[in-house]
Formats: sequence, structure tokens, C-alpha cells
Amino acid sequence: MALNNSWQSEFPQDPAICYLNHAAVAPWPKRAAEAVSAFAKENMLQGARDYPRWSRTEKHLREQLTALLNAPTTEDIALVKNTSEALSFVAQGLTWQPGDEILISDQEFPSNRIPWEALRDQGVKVRPVSLDSQPEQNLINAMTERTRLLSISSVQYGTGLRIDLPQLGAACRERGVLFCVDAIQTLGAQPLDVQHVDCDFAMADGHKWLLGPEGLGVFYCHARAREQLKLTQHGWHMVEAMGDYDRHDWRPASSARRFEPGSPNTLAQQALSASLSLLLEAGMETVAAELDKRICLLAELLTALPGVTLLSDLAAHRRSGIITFSAKGVALRSLHRQLMDQGVICALRGGGIRWSPHFYTDRATLALAVSRLRDLLEATDDNNASR
Repeated sequence: MALNNSWQSEFPQDPAICYLNHAAVAPWPKRAAEAVSAFAKENMLQGARDYPRWSRTEKHLREQLTALLNAPTTEDIALVKNTSEALSFVAQGLTWQPGDEILISDQEFPSNRIPWEALRDQGVKVRPVSLDSQPEQNLINAMTERTRLLSISSVQYGTGLRIDLPQLGAACRERGVLFCVDAIQTLGAQPLDVQHVDCDFAMADGHKWLLGPEGLGVFYCHARAREQLKLTQHGWHMVEAMGDYDRHDWRPASSARRFEPGSPNTLAQQALSASLSLLLEAGMETVAAELDKRICLLAELLTALPGVTLLSDLAAHRRSGIITFSAKGVALRSLHRQLMDQGVICALRGGGIRWSPHFYTDRATLALAVSRLRDLLEATDDNNASR
């Protein structure tokens, strides 16, 4: 299986490590580190002398995110601190009635569970739905006349299960249900078209597949849904006449900027914009195809190891950038700790060990990670046999 490594120069990582943790926190590409270094030096020497140029970076970042999401316009894009903040804008912004229902899955990361559970004191019922067997149909069948909103992760963080978002979007539109997509495990790994999905809200952090820093993410809010959200934060940046500081009458921006109350994270914007330039240069179709090759290769190498069982659904329409596995007769927590000690950077998720390469990860890195895993499993077998 041929892997394209033309982007490897952007990731001069420590050769002693095998970085397979992009579903958690990703390393930056070289261009992001250079952008932050140049920004810091400029700030040290000149302060905010050229703040208008920083604002142009912010504008460009919105354009990049609009392209990645295929949003209708930059007016639909808000820059937020993280996914949890954007989900909270929706949860706290909608006006709820006692008896309203919210559907989520039974596999959600806490970010896409806690903001909805926090509404229980308003009489809102949160219903987790099983994703076993037929995930989309299970969610659709669970909808009732009381269902107000469906919030689902595009890819489940534990096993990497990919959801058919357009099918759910069509069902929500047909039933008048608001559709919210936690896209953190998709955006930057696979194409995501919010217009095709027909969602009302989508959000993602920059620090995973987007290869950016923590502390800056994106919130897509469809124009039809913006006025439904009452604002929970206010400040100088979210008004329509931003920059007119002497004006005493104000109204919220008509765009999604209404969700940005105060000063932007200019430092993180430099890094994220640089990282997105790499993804856009490569093209998301190419990124997805290259990442898929790496997942398929890992599946082949892992299944060749005695006792290893894949927990991820690797059907073409279900697999993502995540592959999770278990090992027979091995304490997973101990195995994870040993892998980390051996420089295989990964996570303990979804009842197994979660590996998540990216489109640039080379074959040698994947082979080395599997070799280190094999050695640890063989050592465990030897120890068990000697008892």
C-alpha cells in the first residue's frame, strides 16, 4: 500500500516517538510553529503596531474555516474557545419547555453530554440512544413529537464509528428537529459539508485533526437558527457596529460574530490559520484518502498480532481516522502505560487502546508502533507462561 509522504517535512517530530494521538491533541506542523514564533517576535519588538494585519489574519481564518465546512458564507462562522463553549451556546441559548427531549448517543464524549444534562432543572429530558447495529435508524426511531434537538458526534471518540450525517439531517428537517453536530473528530480528517448535512449547528476544536493549538475552535450556526439562540455573553466584539466605541445604542451582530463577546485569541489565530493552509493545500479529499490508507494498513498489521481484536468498525462507510483495539489476557491500562513509555503516543478510549495517525504519518512510524506493541505483548505472554 503506497503512502504519500510529501508532507513529512512539515512534521519534524522526535524520531523516538510514534505519534498516534491526533484524536486527542495533535502536533503542530512546522509552518504553525514558525507563524507563532514570528508573531511573538513581532509583539516583543513592536507590540500591536500592526494590529490591522492581525485582523486580516482573523478574516482569512474565517474564510479558511468557511471553505473547510463548505458553509454558505463567513457570516455563519464564529471563532470560539472550544467545542464545549459552542455546545453550551446552543444548550443555554435555546428556550426550552418542560418535557422537551434532546437525543444524543450512548457513546458521546462528555462535551456532547454535559451541556444537555445541565438543562434537566428546566424539565428537559436527555435520551441516550444506542448506536449498536443501525446507528442512524436507531436515532431516527427514537424521535418523538417531544424531540426538540438531536446532537451527535460525527465520529465517536472511543471507537471511531462514523455516522451518516446527511441521513440524520434529512430526518431532522422532515420532523422539525434541530440538528447539532459535534464535528471535532471529523473536521481536518475527512471532508465535512454542512450544507449537504443540512445541520443547524456544527462545532470543532482546532487542536485535533486541524493540527492547531488548544483554545481556539469554530462554531457554525446556520442563518435560520441564529435568532433562535438568546445570547449568554456580551461585549464590545459581538455588536453590529464593532469599533464604534463612542456609540451607546447597540445591537448584536447579524452574523455569527454575535457569539464572540470580547478580544480575539490573536496568537492562536496565527497558528490555526497556518495549519489550515496545509490542509487546504493538500485538499481534504487527499487528506481523507491518505488517512484511510494508514487506517487500513494499521488494521492489517494489528490483526496479524495474536490475541489482538479490533473494536472499530472498519466498513468503508464507518471507518474514520481512529482505530481502537484490545488484546487478550492483557490489562489495557498497563499496556497503554507501557506503550507511552516506549514512545507510542496514544490513548485509552472506547474499551481499548486508541490509535489515531494523520494523513502525513509515514509507514515506518506505523510499523515501529506495531513492532513495539508486538514486543510488549510477547513479553506479557512470556511472563504469564513463567508463572
